[in-house]
Amino acid sequence: MMDRFDDMPEQALAWHRAGRGAVLATVIETWGSAPRRTGSMLAISGDGALAGSVSGGCVEGAVVGEAIEALADGGTRLLSYGVSDDDAFAVGLACGGTIRILVQPIGPESGLSETLLADLCAARAARRPVALVSDLEGEARHLAGPQDFPERFRADRSGLEADGRHVVVIHNPPLRLMLVGAVHIAQALVPMARIAGYDSTIIDPRPAFAAEHRFPGEVIRDDWPDLVLAELGMDARSALVLLTHDPKIDDSALSLALTSDCFYIGALGSTRTHAKRVARLQAAGHDAAAIARIHAPIGLNIGAADPAEIAVAILAQMTQVLRQA
Repeated sequence: MMDRFDDMPEQALAWHRAGRGAVLATVIETWGSAPRRTGSMLAISGDGALAGSVSGGCVEGAVVGEAIEALADGGTRLLSYGVSDDDAFAVGLACGGTIRILVQPIGPESGLSETLLADLCAARAARRPVALVSDLEGEARHLAGPQDFPERFRADRSGLEADGRHVVVIHNPPLRLMLVGAVHIAQALVPMARIAGYDSTIIDPRPAFAAEHRFPGEVIRDDWPDLVLAELGMDARSALVLLTHDPKIDDSALSLALTSDCFYIGALGSTRTHAKRVARLQAAGHDAAAIARIHAPIGLNIGAADPAEIAVAILAQMTQVLRQA
């Protein structure tokens, strides 16, 4: 797994076990143009170290102060900041939005227990989707799975339940990028995707392309894509990007993807190239609805010209499909 930028639960657990004390602050509700989405987390140590963000910097200072007090008295706190609040003006929430933040010290009975946090971190490490459910009117906390909140997991949407009492924070596995074709566009796309939270696997049966010096530190598979994809599987957290426009390499991978749950399929090539691709897939027995899942020519139409710009267009389209589908 590549480096992650959402390791706040793991950081809080490490701080707690090191005796430094730790608090998790989580955005549970937003209105207007709040800068962070529900589920965003900030970990705070007892000595003031930070990991993550709940507002992009607007209210972090106030939240840290509340977190240190919560760690001292062992009590969970529910905070609210909005542009009309004097406190919010003081800490700079001038974006016109409102956020509610749940502050949970690690360890105390009224906070988040070390055992529960450790179980949450273990599920995340195992790529197992899990939700942390907290009762805002009591001390009950428990973990739940996709069968309990199917729509929330599918949409990757944390937040308050309709009862206004229980908050569900979704922890889906990291997104995965299956990238077929270790070409120059891939060299630009992979580091961008890592920053956006993807674990990437680069697949190319051509040794000259699938070389470690071209993708230092990345997972590279020098094999045929259909064999690798069948081994790894493609779920609803997976995106497939094909950059070779070589039917011998791409088509078998496409056939697998069209019968999978992957959320994004994109293929490089001109409109004419894609028309030929569609004809081959139709001949192979795929129906029009399945073939329509393919984004081709790949990427948002932003006039991208060089490999880095094309990579930006691809990642932007992946994000659009993930968040707006």
